[in-house]
Amino acid sequence: MTDPTARPPKELVLVGHGMVGQRFLEALYEQPGGDAWHVTVLAEEPRPAYDRVHLTSWFSGTSAEELGLVPDGFMVRHGITLHLGDPATAVDRAARTVTSASGRVLRYDALVLATGSYPFVPPVPGHDLPGCHVYRTLEDVRAIREDAARARTGIVVGGGLLGLEAAGALRALGLDTHVVEFAPRLMALQVDEGGGAVLRRKIEELGVRVHTGAGTSAVDAGTDGRVRAARLSDGTELPADLVVFSAGVRARDQLARDCGLSVGERGGITVDASCRTADPHVWAIGECAQAVDGRVYGLVAPGYAMAETAARQLCSGEGAFTGADLSTKLKLLGVDVASFGDPHGTADGALDVTFTDSRSGVYKKLVIGTDGTLLGGVLVGDTEAYGLLRPLALAGKPLTVPPEQLVLPPMEGGGATPELPDDAVLCSCHHVTGGAVRAAVRQQGLTDVAGVKKCTKAGTGCGSCLKALATVVRDELAASGAEVSRDLCEHFAHTRAELYEIVRVRGITDFTTLLDGHGTGEGCEVCKPVVASILASLGNGHVLDGEQAALQDTNDHHLANIQRNGSYSVVPRVPGGEITPEQLIVIGEVARDFGLYTKITGGQRIDLFGARVDQLPAVWRRLVDAGFESGHAYGKALRTVKSCVGQTWCRYGVQDSTALAIELELRYRGLRAPHKLKSAVSGCARECAEAQSKDFGIIATSTGWNLYVGGNGGTTPRHADLLATDLDKATLVRTIDRFLMFYIRTADRLERTAPWLERLEGGLDHLRAVVMDDSLGIAADLDVLMARHVAGYTDEWAAVLEDPDRLRRFTSFANAPDLPDPTVTFVTERGQIRPARPGEHGRLLRSPAGSRDLVLTAAPTTRPVQEAGR
Repeated sequence: MTDPTARPPKELVLVGHGMVGQRFLEALYEQPGGDAWHVTVLAEEPRPAYDRVHLTSWFSGTSAEELGLVPDGFMVRHGITLHLGDPATAVDRAARTVTSASGRVLRYDALVLATGSYPFVPPVPGHDLPGCHVYRTLEDVRAIREDAARARTGIVVGGGLLGLEAAGALRALGLDTHVVEFAPRLMALQVDEGGGAVLRRKIEELGVRVHTGAGTSAVDAGTDGRVRAARLSDGTELPADLVVFSAGVRARDQLARDCGLSVGERGGITVDASCRTADPHVWAIGECAQAVDGRVYGLVAPGYAMAETAARQLCSGEGAFTGADLSTKLKLLGVDVASFGDPHGTADGALDVTFTDSRSGVYKKLVIGTDGTLLGGVLVGDTEAYGLLRPLALAGKPLTVPPEQLVLPPMEGGGATPELPDDAVLCSCHHVTGGAVRAAVRQQGLTDVAGVKKCTKAGTGCGSCLKALATVVRDELAASGAEVSRDLCEHFAHTRAELYEIVRVRGITDFTTLLDGHGTGEGCEVCKPVVASILASLGNGHVLDGEQAALQDTNDHHLANIQRNGSYSVVPRVPGGEITPEQLIVIGEVARDFGLYTKITGGQRIDLFGARVDQLPAVWRRLVDAGFESGHAYGKALRTVKSCVGQTWCRYGVQDSTALAIELELRYRGLRAPHKLKSAVSGCARECAEAQSKDFGIIATSTGWNLYVGGNGGTTPRHADLLATDLDKATLVRTIDRFLMFYIRTADRLERTAPWLERLEGGLDHLRAVVMDDSLGIAADLDVLMARHVAGYTDEWAAVLEDPDRLRRFTSFANAPDLPDPTVTFVTERGQIRPARPGEHGRLLRSPAGSRDLVLTAAPTTRPVQEAGR
């Protein structure tokens, strides 16, 4: 029965259902007393709230549903009435009613305005021609993609955050892309002159042409009435088929103006610290509001904070929003960029500590106060430290380590990492401090990042604090003596080794089945490639078939290594480093005909650089027809088994090291593992093949072979350990088989054999007992797994060439499959090509005659443009 004494719920109308509006709804029902409100939402767009921050991911395949922010059942569970495509058109403050576009009249006890912002389009002649767009909603990006299908050149007006996002989208759609920015550098609000220079150089290396210090004065139409060109204020004329205006946003405050609410001089509904307007029944949050500090905040984190403040005020009368951190971290056209605190050093007496590596495209600047406090900074090209540096800057306390240590590369700087203070805000989206995270671990008994995220909401906003969050959780667990979780990610409460066993024992052959039965959510960039590797190591078909194709890392997507200018390198397998003159001639002819750069690698192979993605099948066809196959230089798999010439030629050799290296490389080729695998065979103790620096290395003795394991080079070299001595060949091969399969079965994600062996309980002795003495009783299983791999091996390149569906993946542009990428250009140096640098007018490579069935010959199409200040 209904309680006759129960008070009817109060009516709350929310105008706007964007990211901030949805966060308000969630925050309202998280508060005690939230159920006292019945909420009606008037949404202008035809769909519920979605993630506008990651809008660009729609171009790469993320669906509108995947971008959605409303949990299943949320609206029904809380009795919320949602009207889509029905925006508010008028507010009658005296009657406390809102009228919608459909004529619906809603009474309110409280009105929350979350109308957001609208894109600012400079009122230049031609700004509204067909082919001109803004970049704000899913409808906008759909329209851009439709127009891009008939366009060749696109211009983005605006070089800020959204402008560079839009430029990345146009380039991904296959357009020759220009960015026009009136300020003297890109992202002028976030980065300084040094950071802007590095950012520009890296973006231009990707083929996007940047014009700074010039505005757009007009957009001209062609004979068909559509966009033909854009004229800049410095006199430059740029040909264009499509223009995207991304020159900032303005607060959507017209509804408030029309009903007499106060707005700021430059726009934005004025609110007090409680996010309440001058009308005690009306609140305003997000980009439509001018906060009490006089700012209109255009970032999601301040919007979320305002939403939470308004929700608390409506339930308890508590909470205040007096300003927000404007720090930001994002990836623009593949370039990592971050700024935090006071990036421009405006404080009196502020000093800069700067590290620049032009070769690698890295710029780091810290702004230090006179008392040693970290005030802010700029990071371009390497933002790994952002999660730690931002909260340290916000904490306002002197650093406990020299600031130089925080910008130098680890090998040069070394030393300890400063601890995050308890009162430092770790997650600015939800205002979660380091102390709150530590308390959640200690007091709630949480043992992993997923649990802490659920408890505190840290890391559930923009995600830029996740690395710092994981560090704090891990350190707090270690300090308390608790076991540190080794779960793969928030979607799988299992280690990689446990997932391997689940897949193997249960015969699982796809990611969806594994996730449905043993995980949660949709998966992420951590677990998807790991599961792809597990499936491949267990022989579940070609890596580009079906669902597996979407799980692969970048290089595996095209079975080749992507290079800095978007071209690819091709590395055919040369087992043991042995190659015939005829094969050398074929490689030379392929390189000559396609115009590729050639280099002999440290693994005794020949690398061919500069192929476009649409050329890869044609290159492979020539190589496969000559007897070559994939060298798996792109995958977490066996790379090479190096060798010396051994006793066949060398007067010091005591065994045939070349023959053994060839046999081992052919046996283990294509074997997918947690990380890449390298090997070598030396024919005597002089060790010319450097076997003791490999994951598994073999050195000949007068009576057999010595086997070394767990070595590697790289940034942390490790000398391999001697596992067994004087083995005959059959025992040697069987022992290597078991070693590799035991490693694949038990290692963590991206764990090389060296750290795996150091982590392995019992170390080398335990490993020896497992693979040689069968102490765990699994030797037969390991043997079967390796035998299955050897029997099931097929060349991935040849398999692509035989399958039309797989071949269709190898195009530069999905919407123009026959068009080569015009941004992949080269210049000649030392008799070979290299990627063109910014300011150099490179050329496209021509495809050889006879390959047009697979690739399209591209003539040079680059057009030099006179840029301001250059």
